Amino acid sequence: MKAKVIAVIGSKKSGKTTTIENLIRELIKRGYKVGAIKHIPEPNFTIDTKGKDTWRFACSGANTIVSVSSTEIATIEKLNPEDFTLEKVLEKCEGNDIVIIEGLRSLVNQREDIPKIAVVKSKTEVWETLESLKPIIAFTGLYSTEKTCLKIPYVDVLKKSEKIVDIIEEYFGKKHS
Repeated sequence: MKAKVIAVIGSKKSGKTTTIENLIRELIKRGYKVGAIKHIPEPNFTIDTKGKDTWRFACSGANTIVSVSSTEIATIEKLNPEDFTLEKVLEKCEGNDIVIIEGLRSLVNQREDIPKIAVVKSKTEVWETLESLKPIIAFTGLYSTEKTCLKIPYVDVLKKSEKIVDIIEEYFGKKHS
């Protein structure tokens, strides 16, 4: 079965990572296998460390470098930015029930097949988000939308992370064991 995908979208320092941490904990508590994708927007960022063997292998021209320790396997794949697709990234999360994406906004914004949780800091961000994201299934973050007339629920994930997972399960349907 293909994993369900949900995107958590918000501006810098809005609470996206905190939201995802709470989502992951609650989803795992309910028996889901969860994958997480984090977009790192800094240009020329590398997960590799300059001078280390894996970095040297990449500098020598290897397209795929696999690093294995006693508790982790990390795969570094060099790619041409023009070949970069969301589907290629999602393939890396095969075997999970739900995959949570933080970032990759340009790839997920208008994808109606990917529900969004919008993490907002201000009233302005709420209205900008409503114009640019489809579909939004919940709001969370520093700014509460509870007093607005929106039909989209607001959830304080620090106090009620189970409620946001209820919304996800309502959207996708509950996991069947």
